[in-house]
Amino acid sequence: MPEEKQKKLAVVTGGAGFIGSFLCAELLKKNYRVICIDDFTTGHVRNIDPFLRSVDFQFLKVNINERFDLERFPELEPFKIQFTGVDEIYHLAVPTSIKNFDTLKKNTLLTSSAGTQNILELAVKYNSKVLLASSSVVYGPRTEDHKIFKESDIGCVDHLNPRSCYDEGRRFAETMFYTYGDVHKLDYKIARIFRTYGPHMPLFDGHQIPDFVLQALNGEDVVVNGTEEFKTSVVYVTDVVDGMLRLMGYQGEERVMNFGSDLDLKLVEIAQKVIDLTGSSSKLRFEEQLAFLSELGLPDISLAKEKLGWLPVVQLEHGLQKTVEYIRANKILLTGEGN
Repeated sequence: MPEEKQKKLAVVTGGAGFIGSFLCAELLKKNYRVICIDDFTTGHVRNIDPFLRSVDFQFLKVNINERFDLERFPELEPFKIQFTGVDEIYHLAVPTSIKNFDTLKKNTLLTSSAGTQNILELAVKYNSKVLLASSSVVYGPRTEDHKIFKESDIGCVDHLNPRSCYDEGRRFAETMFYTYGDVHKLDYKIARIFRTYGPHMPLFDGHQIPDFVLQALNGEDVVVNGTEEFKTSVVYVTDVVDGMLRLMGYQGEERVMNFGSDLDLKLVEIAQKVIDLTGSSSKLRFEEQLAFLSELGLPDISLAKEKLGWLPVVQLEHGLQKTVEYIRANKILLTGEGN
C-alpha cells in the first residue's frame, strides 16, 4: 500500500481568539495538524474547546513575547517537528480589546515587536510560509476626500498618541515581515483585515455588535457609542478566514491584500438590524464614542477579487443572525447569567 501523505502542520498564534479560533477550525477541516498558541489575554479556552480532543490539534499556553522552542514541549512530540518542520504560520496574536485598551498598551506594543520577531525567527528556523493578520489601521483614519484604501496607499498614522501602540505597532509588524522576507527570503503574506464580526467576539469589550445582541436579547436599551453618523464597514469572520487561507496559498508576486467589506454602513443601522432580528422591544440609546473605537476607511478589494477570486459572500443579515444564535445559545456561559 502507498504510504499515507504527511499532513501539513500549521501554527496559529492568537488561535483561541475570535478570528483565530475560526481559522483553527477551518485548518482542521482541511486535514491540517494545528498548533494553537495563545496566552488568553483576549482569547478564551471555550473558543477552542471543540478541538481539544482531536489528535491533530494541540494547544500551547505561551506568551510569544518571550522566546520559546516548539521542540521543547513534550505534548508536541507526536508531531515530530524536529523532522517534519512547520509548513505554515498564521500570526494573529495581538490584543484587540477596546474597553481595556489602556491596560494592555505595553502588551500590545511588545506583541507587535518582540512577539512578531519571535514568530519570524520560528519561520526562518523551519523555512515556513508565514502570514501576518494586520489591520486597516495602517492606513490611518478616513477623511472627507479619502475613505477607500488600496494596498498601494501610504498610510498616515500619529505615532505619538494613546492608541499608537496598536496603530503604529501594526505598521511596524508589517515592516518586520517585509524585512525578514527580504533578508531571509521568506514566503510571507500580509492580510490587512478590516472590521470583522461574528460568533466568539468578546462581550463587554467595546466591539459593539456582540453587546448590541446581548442588550437586545435582554430587552435593554441598545447602546451605540458614537453619533448617528458614525460609519463603518463590517465583514463576517468566515469570509476573512477564507481570504487568509487563499492568500497563504497564493503563488503570485503580490504579498499584501485587503480583506473586508466595501459597503459603508452607519453603526446605528447595524444596531437596528440586531433589534429587528431578535424581535426585541429595545430602544436605541446614544452614548459617548469610545476613545479607541475609530471611524475607519473602506477597503478596495479589487486585488483580492482579481488574484484570489475572493469577495465577502456572507450577507449582513445572515452574519448577524449567526451571531445572535451563538450568543443566545451560549448566554449563560458568556455572561454567567440566564433569563
